[in-house]
Amino acid sequence: MFYTTDTNRHRLSHDPFKAIVSPRPIGWIGSKGRDGSLNLAPYSFFNAVSDTPKLIMFSSSGHKHSVRNVEESGVFTANLVSRNLVEQMNSSSAPVEYGVNEFEIAGLTAKQGKLVDAPYVAEAFAALECRVTQIIRPIDVNGTESESWVVFGQVVGIHINESVIENGRIDMSRARPVARMGYRDYCDGGADVFQLARPGTR
Repeated sequence: MFYTTDTNRHRLSHDPFKAIVSPRPIGWIGSKGRDGSLNLAPYSFFNAVSDTPKLIMFSSSGHKHSVRNVEESGVFTANLVSRNLVEQMNSSSAPVEYGVNEFEIAGLTAKQGKLVDAPYVAEAFAALECRVTQIIRPIDVNGTESESWVVFGQVVGIHINESVIENGRIDMSRARPVARMGYRDYCDGGADVFQLARPGTR
């Protein structure tokens, strides 16, 4: 089958776009408002974009609480969503009023960052402390701004729970990172871990 996205006449029961671009890591973003309120929210448009310097991004469909907070503070955290925390991650996605603490809703411990004034999930196997470098509104082929806000952050500090480290590496079969697929589907990134060497490398 083939269809054009201007009409989106795919004849399927649900739009398949996000199912095709998958799995996508989940950015579990911790932030703090100017009023001192704490926020925790998952974003499925999230990834690393550079290793030197270490840059990550998350994209918010609409100007949501996380974007407001990072605009005000210039910092945020990104927390690893592992299989044992997936229910808490889902709880933190509840549509609540600004100022409501999703750490408390999810029964999680908010820990203050060491280098940034933003909370991270103490129970997470890993967390990244980030300083905002850019916030942009992407444009379409006609130059029209989208209804998404893309936040780029430079990683300035990294927390790792040593229980997932084995032989000097994070053992993904222990960390079991969860990724978002299409529809209501998720996958466990630690369920089928295998290694593959690039051509010409040892």
